[in-house]
Amino acid sequence: MLLNEMIEYNKKFVENKEYEKYQTSKLPNKKLVVVSCMDTRLTELLPKAMNLRNGDAKILKTAGAIVSHPFGSIMRSIIFAIYELNAHEVCVVGHHDCGMAHVNPTATTKKMIERGISEETIETLDYAGIKIKDWLHGFDSVLESVRQSVDVIRNHPLIPKDTPVHGLVINPDSGELDIVVNGYINSK
Repeated sequence: MLLNEMIEYNKKFVENKEYEKYQTSKLPNKKLVVVSCMDTRLTELLPKAMNLRNGDAKILKTAGAIVSHPFGSIMRSIIFAIYELNAHEVCVVGHHDCGMAHVNPTATTKKMIERGISEETIETLDYAGIKIKDWLHGFDSVLESVRQSVDVIRNHPLIPKDTPVHGLVINPDSGELDIVVNGYINSK
């Protein structure tokens, strides 16, 4: 079982004091917040490609690196990092070949039903104003998705106008970064 393997490994990790090489402050050394996709290919690649070491940045992961709601948990984390953890810049990093590209909400809903979620529950959520198909929708263009997330952050009423908000796209095979939005040029 995976949990048992993790706990067994953790005991040795702590006993051998392997944690010591990762100790750092809770404040980001580079004063940066990164919003990136939860894609497994980016776990180590993204920080290395961005020259980020442990302690350099606050890294928030979400499906597609999407900041879809101005008052959701990702936005709250960004605001907290700016005001309480001394972050001065924000960087949204999407990636090519993202699983959120061209997501089929109907197929996802079908999988939910196959896994035991009742159609009645989905209908109730729709009736309550939570349109599952809209909520599960991904994006068609990673470039446009990054631009939209940058706009949600940059235009938020609680984000200081002088906070640069950058948008990048990374190649998950090579680590190459392309600038979509240069926050220094676009900061107000």
